[in-house]
Amino acid sequence: MKVATARLGVVDGTEPVFRADDEALLRGSAAFETLRVYAGRPFLLPEHVTRLRNSIAALALPPLDEQELAGLVAQLIDGDGVLRLFRTSHDLVVTFDTLPGKLEDERAHGLALRSVELGAPTILAGVKATSYADAFAARRDAERVGADDVVFLAGGVVLEAATANVWWRTGDRLFTPALDAGVLPGVTRQFLLGVEPAEETIADVAELAGADEAFLTSSIREVMPVIALDGAAIGDGRPGPAAARLQAVLRLRSAA
Repeated sequence: MKVATARLGVVDGTEPVFRADDEALLRGSAAFETLRVYAGRPFLLPEHVTRLRNSIAALALPPLDEQELAGLVAQLIDGDGVLRLFRTSHDLVVTFDTLPGKLEDERAHGLALRSVELGAPTILAGVKATSYADAFAARRDAERVGADDVVFLAGGVVLEAATANVWWRTGDRLFTPALDAGVLPGVTRQFLLGVEPAEETIADVAELAGADEAFLTSSIREVMPVIALDGAAIGDGRPGPAAARLQAVLRLRSAA
């Protein structure tokens, strides 16, 4: 991992960079973004920076200096990888790392999800903050019973996965939970809505379970097929054509 901060400059990836009194450590109060880098080019970086600014404002963190951020990014990116941007109460931190190794295997086989009732969205619904403890704990519980990830529900209404937006197809119609449901406004989600229209909806989990296919979207996973929910197959239990089509379009646009 490569690391650079506004306070320290480029540092060894194994060295600590966050201050002990930083709210990022004390209370998980930091804004961040994660995005893919293709051949040295950050994909949809302006859109991620816009969302980062919104999260910074919601968390009352020091404002973002975009010129400073651009300088840190330029020092780190090289080839394909994962770029992360953090705005904490004391620093601006950028990291660049290799991609997870199992993504293409997961894409070929599809994911199994477990539904988890989350309750009403919080005041920070839609904010990209580092306080992911609940989401990661739920994912670990899902993995212990043989699933790959979770889909959160609020009173049976479909929200999102631990770190991704949820989509499904019924016939020729695509659906994804509306932002009003309390989901994160995913940058990949918004990009794909501009590629192929989908209905933004408030939907019961039964609609997802009865769909012809389902998939997740995120910057790192891109378009990831979902083949099962709570132990039952979605559609024919195999990755579907809409996920494959949108994945191909995303890769094509990322190379343009």
